[in-house]
Amino acid sequence: MHKRPHHLADASPVCPNWKFALPALALALCSLLAQAQPKHRPAAGNAAPTEFKLPVNAKHAVVLEDSSGRVLMEKNADVVVPIASLTKLMTAMVVLDAQPDMNEKIRIADADVDTLKHSASRVKVGAEMTRLAALKLALMSSENRAAAALARTYPGGLERFKLAVQAKIRNLGLVRTAINEPTGLSPSNTSTAMEVAKIANAAARYPEISRITSDKKDIVPVSGRPRELHNTNSLVGAKGWDILLSKTGYTEEAGRCLTMRMRSGGKPITLVLLDADGSAQRQRDAAKIRQSLAKLRS
Repeated sequence: MHKRPHHLADASPVCPNWKFALPALALALCSLLAQAQPKHRPAAGNAAPTEFKLPVNAKHAVVLEDSSGRVLMEKNADVVVPIASLTKLMTAMVVLDAQPDMNEKIRIADADVDTLKHSASRVKVGAEMTRLAALKLALMSSENRAAAALARTYPGGLERFKLAVQAKIRNLGLVRTAINEPTGLSPSNTSTAMEVAKIANAAARYPEISRITSDKKDIVPVSGRPRELHNTNSLVGAKGWDILLSKTGYTEEAGRCLTMRMRSGGKPITLVLLDADGSAQRQRDAAKIRQSLAKLRS
């Protein structure tokens, strides 16, 4: 409770015309109390009540109706956490913004090898591919060396790439997102579920990203030999799913992550799940959300 101001508490006993002073004192007290009250602001991106709640496993989640921006569901959606390979959506956008020759061939170099997590790779140092093939490897198979090579061969080099990423973050109005390298292996690549949804919506405006990430599989030439790629999100192409964009992610710090743009009841919906306990839990969360959306539209 707000205590009555000290100078008001001692005013009435010494005032000879206290009956006349009371109304003015009451008005002043009300004014002071009104100024002292905290101003309530809606949570970022959550001005309207959510449409449904679910006991999802992911520690952070958000579901947005793209056409209106309405939040249909959220769970700790404004908490900053590592986002793992969801980073690669930002990498892809920045590379495509530079409009490089996507048919130009690039090579995987020693500098592209993961020395932080020592993650496995199916692409050897010295492997040659087009920039488009590298983009497909990075987005569909979440190949870290391909993402690193795209950043390293960015026009002007890696430092120019990093500056372009920071500019992209500002242009998208992201205030809780930090991207320090192109793969997502670093735990210093962080964001929130709400801002990842913004990243996914921005990425959806790139036909190449939407097409690559919504394909179940593809074949790309690597060093002159065909390499079959499979989407890391097994929901892509699965019965009952109409997925328009997808990206998965995982590191020990980030847990299992997923962002998808999909149609539900004819409307595009963006879904973000961060820090789920495993791939199976992540898929179950997505299935629960899809079922709830179907009920909401019926």
